[in-house]
Amino acid sequence: MAIPATATKKIRVMVVDDSMVARTMIIRGLSAHPRIEVVGYAINTLDARNKIPQYRPDVITMDVEMPGQSGIDFLRQYLPTHPIPVILVSSLNLKVFDALAVGAVDFVRKPDEKSSSETSFLAALAQKVVMAATARVRTSAPIAAGPISSTSLTAAKLGTAPGLDRVIIGLGASTGGTEATLEVMKRLPADIPPMVIVQHMPPGFTKMYAERLDRLCAMEVREAQSGNELRRGLALIAPADLQCRVVRIGTRYTVNCTSGEKVSGHRPSVDAMFYSMAEVVTCKMVGIIMTGMGQDGAHGLLEMRKKGAYTIGQDKESSVVYGMPGVAQNIGAVCIQASCENVANVLLRHLKGLG
Repeated sequence: MAIPATATKKIRVMVVDDSMVARTMIIRGLSAHPRIEVVGYAINTLDARNKIPQYRPDVITMDVEMPGQSGIDFLRQYLPTHPIPVILVSSLNLKVFDALAVGAVDFVRKPDEKSSSETSFLAALAQKVVMAATARVRTSAPIAAGPISSTSLTAAKLGTAPGLDRVIIGLGASTGGTEATLEVMKRLPADIPPMVIVQHMPPGFTKMYAERLDRLCAMEVREAQSGNELRRGLALIAPADLQCRVVRIGTRYTVNCTSGEKVSGHRPSVDAMFYSMAEVVTCKMVGIIMTGMGQDGAHGLLEMRKKGAYTIGQDKESSVVYGMPGVAQNIGAVCIQASCENVANVLLRHLKGLG
């Protein structure tokens, strides 16, 4: 039986990096992948702009900071009219979030003496390139660096209804999730019930991501540490490379962050967090699953729904990758689907009903 042409067609990749050492490493590593063909490279964004029509890449890998025009400015100008999936290759730098805000699909941390090895870096990059080939490129205006004013928030305060003091919200996301989660969080009020968030991200970035959300959103956002108590107005981001689980101590709830084994292929894992909520939370629960590759979180969300949780899944049309929310929908884990822009409204309507 003949194999469909789409199954054998290689993903055409263009590498953009001003460092010859980095370019050589990336080209060599990606070329070894059976599904990837590196069709060319560029040494800066101007070079890339000139060569893209020639190479016609399916996916671009791009350094964030290069001489001349930055990768961020290039993406802001180029992607609205040429929506090519871009994977960022970045050092530990806050600017990666600005690049994601203007349309990059995902990012990988460049290896250094303190972070991952070259082998694990190339494996992660290849995996993200394969994913990006089918991703939906979403472009938007970058979000201002300062906090959002209270008048710009779409949600008024929830108030002091006793029912809202006994609610815990879990949210999980992966590819495309840094901006999707922000899209939800910036629409929520300062007195939101406690939230625990798992976003797949390389080590070093979760603290910066929490600080970014804390600046841009009405509630307090912190990177989780073991023992942090869940309370209204606080959202905790699971630390990279640690499993984050909800723990009940009497009538209080805290989080436990441990190294542990990977769950559903990830650490932190959305499934690990959702399963812990299904197991220990005796008050009201809400589970939200956002854009991401694979199925992490889908089965944990199903367990939450079986325990009476209200569950929300991001819809296909607004997802960068409709993997995690798609599986959750297919197995019956989702009570309601909503666009990225409408998840917050769906959540708030549910919470006001509990109040």
